[in-house]
Amino acid sequence: MSSTPAISQETFKALLGKLVKTPEYFTAEDLKTALECIFTPDVVPPVQIGSFLTALHIERVERRPDFLAAAASVLRARALKAAVEGVDEDFVVDIVGTGGDGHNTFNVSTTAAIVAAGAGARVVKHGSRASTSSSGSADLLQSLGCYFTPPSVETPLPIARVPFTFILAPQYHPTLAMIAPFRKALPHRTMFNVLGPLINPARPRGMVLGVAERELGAPFAQSLKDGGVQRAFVVCGAEGLDEISCAGDTHVWELRDGTVTERVLHPRDFGLAAHPLTAVAGGTPAENAETFKVLLQSGASVPERLTPVLDFVLLNAAALLVVAGIAQDLKEGVDKARQSVTSGKAWNALEQFRDAGLAAAAKVQVEV
Repeated sequence: MSSTPAISQETFKALLGKLVKTPEYFTAEDLKTALECIFTPDVVPPVQIGSFLTALHIERVERRPDFLAAAASVLRARALKAAVEGVDEDFVVDIVGTGGDGHNTFNVSTTAAIVAAGAGARVVKHGSRASTSSSGSADLLQSLGCYFTPPSVETPLPIARVPFTFILAPQYHPTLAMIAPFRKALPHRTMFNVLGPLINPARPRGMVLGVAERELGAPFAQSLKDGGVQRAFVVCGAEGLDEISCAGDTHVWELRDGTVTERVLHPRDFGLAAHPLTAVAGGTPAENAETFKVLLQSGASVPERLTPVLDFVLLNAAALLVVAGIAQDLKEGVDKARQSVTSGKAWNALEQFRDAGLAAAAKVQVEV
């Protein structure tokens, strides 16, 4: 019976040596032990952390499902807890991308999440502020007047049973703040850049997950399966887009009934026209918020100039509705998503989240 390795500088140094000298023998369990060492204060010298992150990058560990699952399990265990009301009764879903695609498109996943919520899905979106784009999900929502109440270390923050909720990742993952300076100092992305979609504290049972590299599709689909996700679309636009592309083909790895099936989708499969990515470019958070308002407050009279953006949103919302079990197929998903927009139910989903956040903030202030 093997014993658990000690969390110490010596243990970490040995694992770092193994990763560098004999990477073929470095295992997912080794990764978990190494991360526990890194996340334990004052155990690992800074220079060794930088060396380790670089070695992981060189070995492309983010393309190995067992390593992704191992790292995600460590981060989830160290995350603050989310008390999601109705989590057992509702089929909670999320739509998120790994980022890093360099296309700087409109905030489609956040908008699609809210549209899907207006159509009947229970969405708990996990996201952050902009890293590689002009406007991240949190930036957009903040520009729309939303407030993110930080959770308490002692008591999980109740997440209201409303159609759409947003979890601000840094508030729930203080562990990642420990290595943020090292990640910023390195001239390359690290494994942690792509782990965000796997560590939603709400533990969604359904996901639409975008990856910017096609090689990540199958590993991420397997990691979602290993992590307990029941239904998912892992997607990668042919342009290296971490969304379902409105411009042409999208590679899809669909997880359903424990099986992953690979296929290619095109906007025509949704009953929609294709549009170039230049037609769905994003702007500042304030500019994107204005586009968001026009999309969701115009009823059936969305300006023609925004048709490409609307279709981009409908594509991704339709996939989320299929994953959520609200729609039987993608074309029905588009119909339900469009009804959510034109009826005002999507905008109402945003308002419910905004009101719940402000009420929670007021309650915290009263208690203080």
